[in-house]
Amino acid sequence: MTDSTLAADPRSIPAGDRTLRILTTSDLAGLGIALADVVATVEGACRTLAAGGSDNPRKLTVKPADGHSVAYAMLGRDGSRDVVAVKTSYKHGLDKDRGSQHYYTTLTLYDDVTGLPVAMMDCGRIGSLRTPAVSALLARECAPPGARSALVIGTGTQGRLALPFLLTTLPDLERLMLSGTHPEGIAAVRAELRAHFPDRDVELVTDLRAAAADADVLVATAGGHTTAAVGADWLRPGALSVLVGHGLAPSTLHRADRVVATSEAQMKVTGTDMADAAGGFPAVDAEFPAVLAGTATGRGTARERVFAYNSGLVVTDIALGHRFARLALDQRLGTQVALWR
Repeated sequence: MTDSTLAADPRSIPAGDRTLRILTTSDLAGLGIALADVVATVEGACRTLAAGGSDNPRKLTVKPADGHSVAYAMLGRDGSRDVVAVKTSYKHGLDKDRGSQHYYTTLTLYDDVTGLPVAMMDCGRIGSLRTPAVSALLARECAPPGARSALVIGTGTQGRLALPFLLTTLPDLERLMLSGTHPEGIAAVRAELRAHFPDRDVELVTDLRAAAADADVLVATAGGHTTAAVGADWLRPGALSVLVGHGLAPSTLHRADRVVATSEAQMKVTGTDMADAAGGFPAVDAEFPAVLAGTATGRGTARERVFAYNSGLVVTDIALGHRFARLALDQRLGTQVALWR
């Protein structure tokens, strides 16, 4: 079964059948996939985008004046799979602690060859995998030569797989550091690391400034309530700072020697907390899909301080979501719903 014929496969959706396959969190939870497989899937999606074969428009955002919630909608087309998809993301309770927040995200896939739906699924696991995979690819392409140390800030969903993915693309990392305050999150980070790399452990740091000064690669994944804010003058020459959530001060962007973004347009939508006093951003030197394709430079010299903004690309959600849909449908998981009857 090829990617482009998924919807027409008799094991998934028979030809002419307009029912929708629903894949729940539980359906997807037990599906095994190697970290290297995730990295390869995400990298392929970025390369296809860079070659002009896919479409990844800027995401739409709505947010009330008091900031208690935020919602995103992302439409895209994966040209290598001939799949169109819509992703929605809604978080409520941004003014509350993490335990009181609600988060829902879905991905709906359509086969653009047959014109039939593929599946609608919870996108939580897909996002928890594709984002650290992109961070790891950014590290592979933009880290200083001979990088040996990495610091992850935050122990939430994105922080928990950051180190295993970094070790997948940078296996020579020696010192692994973690800055976090939630005991359950710290335990989860350690558990994920040992699940994938049983012989490795992470060092919990309390002096963030000293840890940042020793890190070749920093990945900031903390939530919006964090007090962590690594400044530009904390960083060693050559350091790579990757922003996923929070944990870096705006100076790391504005004083960087080189700025790389998965999407410059999306950085200006979702990264407003990194803008300067006038609401401005420095120019982006390279978008990451072009770096992967070799048509743009992710790092110029060994001593450049590089800032990378990982805002996520819906084409990576589509590629990985489609991969999960194939795995799930091969195992006859999910529920068919006659949504359009």
